[in-house]
Amino acid sequence: MRALVQRVAWARVGVAGETVGEIGPGLLVLLGVTHADGEREAELLALKVAKLRVFNDAAQKMNLSLRDTGGAALVVSQFTLYGDARGGNRPSFVAAARPEQAVLLYEHFCRALGAHGPRVATGTFGAQMALELHNDGPVTLMLDTDAL
Repeated sequence: MRALVQRVAWARVGVAGETVGEIGPGLLVLLGVTHADGEREAELLALKVAKLRVFNDAAQKMNLSLRDTGGAALVVSQFTLYGDARGGNRPSFVAAARPEQAVLLYEHFCRALGAHGPRVATGTFGAQMALELHNDGPVTLMLDTDAL
């Protein structure tokens, strides 16, 4: 499981011109699922995101987490995180989990993240989405359960 995590001042996601999820200060999480992922990977990654210390403390050091700041998370499914363009100019997505597996793990990740304290907003799984964000920092990190 992979998550591209961005610290944001605000973010929102829309489907067909309607906002379906939005947050103020917090983390935008683009989440990708691969075939070998299960609930354990979703739970490990959710805990990592909740505890990730990327928010400034009073000394302007990145020492605070979502749990410390009371920030929220916007989680958007992103199968293209498992895209592979090494073989040419058109990416292959064979490493991405099939939608019927991915949606269950996406939802499990969102529930697990919420259980650690932050409010969780979401996009619409499988929909064509428009994402707006105001990146804060910018701070952007790639997390992968293979490396946790």
